Amino acid sequence: MSKDDVAAEQHQPAQKKCERGSNDTIEQMREAEATSLDLHHGERNFSLLVGSIVDYAIYMLDPHGNVTSWNRGAERIKGYQAKEILGQNFSRFYTEEDRAQNMPARALATALREGRYEAEGWRVRKDGSRFWASVVIDPIFDHGDHIGFAKITRDVTERRKNETALIESERQSRGVIDTALDGFAQLDEGGCVLEWNPSAQKMFGWSREEAVGRRLIDLVVAPADRARFAEHLPPSLRSALSSSGGGQIETVSREGEKLIVELSIGVLVTNDGQRFNVFMRDLTERVLIEAQLRQAQKMEAVGQLTGGLAHDFNNLLQGIIGSLDLIQLRIDAGRGADIGRFIEGALTSANRAAALTHRLLAFSRQQPLDPKPIDANPLVASMEDLLRRTMGEQIQLEFELATDLWPTLCDSNQLESALLNLSINARDAMPAGGHLTIRSRNVDVDPTKAGALRDMSGGQYICIDVTDTGTGMPQEIIERAFDPFFTTKPAGQGTGLGLSMVYGFARQSNGHCEIRSKPGLGTTIRLYLPRHCAEIQASPPELAPHTPAGKGEVVLVVEDEPVVRNIVLEVLHQLGYQALEAASSEAGLEVLGSGQAIDLLVSDIGLPGLNGRLLADAAKQLHPDIKVLLMTGYASGASLAGGFLASGMELITKPFTVHALALRIREMIANIENGSRSRSDQSAQRLAAP
Repeated sequence: MSKDDVAAEQHQPAQKKCERGSNDTIEQMREAEATSLDLHHGERNFSLLVGSIVDYAIYMLDPHGNVTSWNRGAERIKGYQAKEILGQNFSRFYTEEDRAQNMPARALATALREGRYEAEGWRVRKDGSRFWASVVIDPIFDHGDHIGFAKITRDVTERRKNETALIESERQSRGVIDTALDGFAQLDEGGCVLEWNPSAQKMFGWSREEAVGRRLIDLVVAPADRARFAEHLPPSLRSALSSSGGGQIETVSREGEKLIVELSIGVLVTNDGQRFNVFMRDLTERVLIEAQLRQAQKMEAVGQLTGGLAHDFNNLLQGIIGSLDLIQLRIDAGRGADIGRFIEGALTSANRAAALTHRLLAFSRQQPLDPKPIDANPLVASMEDLLRRTMGEQIQLEFELATDLWPTLCDSNQLESALLNLSINARDAMPAGGHLTIRSRNVDVDPTKAGALRDMSGGQYICIDVTDTGTGMPQEIIERAFDPFFTTKPAGQGTGLGLSMVYGFARQSNGHCEIRSKPGLGTTIRLYLPRHCAEIQASPPELAPHTPAGKGEVVLVVEDEPVVRNIVLEVLHQLGYQALEAASSEAGLEVLGSGQAIDLLVSDIGLPGLNGRLLADAAKQLHPDIKVLLMTGYASGASLAGGFLASGMELITKPFTVHALALRIREMIANIENGSRSRSDQSAQRLAAP
């Protein structure tokens, strides 16, 4: 082996080692280049991300507070383009007041000292408008060197407006509650008092400190009413029955004084659960007076009308009994083919008796009252027969009704009662006979005339005059005529309630009542009722012979009277409904809680124990979409249907015809179907919205 060969062999390992080192260096350079490229892409993507955000102003500041970067959100919120603001100091975003207090520099100093600065306050846009901002500032360090700040700003003006409005609303609510004349208590889900206003303290004698934390039922509910207040409150129905809209109960004060209190209970849902707001109004004196008024009025009315009504009822009963007897005789004789006219006669007499009963109930204030738009002329004309019987043969009755009379809004039953009272007073003022004239007309009451009449507002009214040719009244009697219990009649012949009730009806209807009279020249009493401008719905057409049938809907009937319950069930079965029955409210609750789907609840109001109105509330709790039809023939609690009935409830008065019942049920169930379709359409529209 030559020297050259030996040298070559010795050189080869070194050459291979050098080649391997070069390859490693190239690989490292490639990896570094790839890492640098990935870092560049990451930084670029992050920059694109921050730059694309529009709900937040995200930008950077140098250590002195000058803007070095600017995203789209900053452009939208602040109003500056990047080229306008880069290099400018961020203090320009602060208000003059904050700059005067060196707020920008203090914010940066706090961020640098504590690692973060967070605050809310007013900031200024390019156009000079202000907005409420939520601000976060973080210091930025590079290998320990402070190189600037990252600043994030969000426009929270709307949130602040809502918070301010909520605070103001709570302040006003607290002011209303603390100054309310009614007692107020807020209860937790266990019935314990959380809030207690000054009126409640005055009413019951317990201070706020003494009342808070105690159960309301133990604090103020009389022992006799505790069972009513709590017996029907199982856990599953507690909220439904305790928030049923209230009612009158007997309570006791700290000193043991009994008070009649009207409760109005509402449910407030909070993050901590339910709260019950209980408003309590002391009705003790009013209830006593109203009871005396109602009883006295009823006795006076009965005394005035007994003879004529007894005669009418006997005639009507004769028509019913005679027709039924003839039907039975025809059936016994096998001649059932021609009994239709006797059935029609019995029904006619029964319907006339029902109408007369309704009028008596309305007059005694036991008929549910419901103000509605009405044409007064037809109502006045319909009273002619009753008034002629009441007036007797010595008094001539005349009507002068304006053909263009405006509609009015009032309770037709109360209007009938008022006209009957006025007519009876007029009759008594004409012991030797005379003329009674009832007129109607439209009047415009200007402010001057309204000022002359006490407590009357100017505007358009209908006026119904009741004019007699009787003895008349001197001025001193006129001034006291509307006072309750004031009368000029001999003892035992009048209670002095007629005119006071008429005046009360007029005032409650936002109208007025005026007396014009002179001794020996007769009396005119003018009843003003406000014009109602909305169009009056036409009376429903006569029912067609075909009664609307059901489509298999489920109806629960709760009625304690077996005969009435069986009639309603038979009607429902014949019309194609699935009818369920319950003889008591307790049995009705069991059916409602059984899971059975129920479209409509038909219930009598006057059920023993839990009445039909409370049962309806329980049904609404278990079946929120259920409709409720309440039946009544005597509903002393339903003084005003608008306050007595909740949403989804209607009232039908006994006796009712099969046609009337079927039509009402069909209308209510149709409303359920329309509501379901409406909700489906709304859902579809929401899903289809972009």
